[in-house]
Amino acid sequence: MARKFFVGGNWKCNGTAEEVKKIVTTLNEAEVPSEDVVEVVVSPPFVFLTLVKSLLRSDFHVAAQNCWVRKGGAFTGEISAEMLVNLGIPWVIIGHSERRALLNESNEFVGDKVAYAVSQGVKVIACIGETLEQREPGSTPIAEKVTNWENVVLAYEPVWAIGTGKVATPAQAQEVHCELRKWLNDNVNSEVAASTRILYGGSVNGANCNELAAQPDVDGFLVGGASLKISDVLSFIVPLV
Repeated sequence: MARKFFVGGNWKCNGTAEEVKKIVTTLNEAEVPSEDVVEVVVSPPFVFLTLVKSLLRSDFHVAAQNCWVRKGGAFTGEISAEMLVNLGIPWVIIGHSERRALLNESNEFVGDKVAYAVSQGVKVIACIGETLEQREPGSTPIAEKVTNWENVVLAYEPVWAIGTGKVATPAQAQEVHCELRKWLNDNVNSEVAASTRILYGGSVNGANCNELAAQPDVDGFLVGGASLKISDVLSFIVPLV
């Protein structure tokens, strides 16, 4: 089953209104493959979501970087899936390694958040990863809680390689992605395993993206800081034409 390549850019907690406008302008002017070939999603900080959505080309889409685990209410500082729907934001990143590490988001909590966002009609980039000590893919509550996998993309974050000076080779990325797909086959079903896109969320750049993209079970990238550098972003997309 053919899986459309996916390039996600996580801008994290970066940017000003003027900087965001410059990035969007450059993206809008870029010549890239059609959305039949690659799906491009950018994820600015929440305060810039509507700005980016209003300016961004129609074949690119916008994602929030997080949303709350249930309907809104007395949860100061949080953003509900319903709010994203109201703003017309189609995607959200959930379970990023930084939120797991800094805010102690557990696998169970992440699984609940993914399930709730999907139930409200928001598509999810669900992040899963491993530290240096955990260097084996394991079970995730996401699979136990999600019933509609059509709106879920998985992003594998090799936390053991990020910021440690260690780099995951394309072969290592393929090995883990292949194991994740086998896990989906054994624990969900073969159709979900074949159709679910698994992104690589490690240190991706213009130098290694082509070799990573050539791996059979690498269906795209979730790019961090490099996504703020337009030359790098385009290097992930343009070679796919």
